[in-house]
Amino acid sequence: MARPRPETFDKQNVVAENRRARFDYAIEDKYEAGIALTGTEVKSLRSGEGSIAESYAEVKDEQVWLINANIPEFSHGNRFNHEPKRPRKLLLHEREIAKLHGAVAREGMTLVPLSVYFNGRGRAKVELALARGRKAPDKREYQKEKDWKREQGRLLRERG
Repeated sequence: MARPRPETFDKQNVVAENRRARFDYAIEDKYEAGIALTGTEVKSLRSGEGSIAESYAEVKDEQVWLINANIPEFSHGNRFNHEPKRPRKLLLHEREIAKLHGAVAREGMTLVPLSVYFNGRGRAKVELALARGRKAPDKREYQKEKDWKREQGRLLRERG
């Protein structure tokens, strides 16, 4: 029997985070995906460089690709250095890929990377979210709800 997937991911060292994604999208499901990198890309990520602010993922030919993620060239890399914004393959199980493909194709959802990090074993991972885009009124409602929760926490701290 397969080992159950953990609900929370073992994030040891977060390299890049897409903070805007939680505001722009209503997140429904999260997946942890491995990422196929070259040596200089790993070194660049380990030094804390990288950005996924404008990136997204797409399913093509039964594979998932991370598009437009920026991992700058490694400073000590030579002629074998990588291209900073190349598409990178994400490593997921076939069943997960099929589920993502169905949700994107039928339900009009989007694959958004939330963060890039190294797990406890030192492997580079991407936290991928299956999300639905928010419209302006939904964003305002989300902001009001967030502000109210912050205010509730403040009031409870003052009393206790």
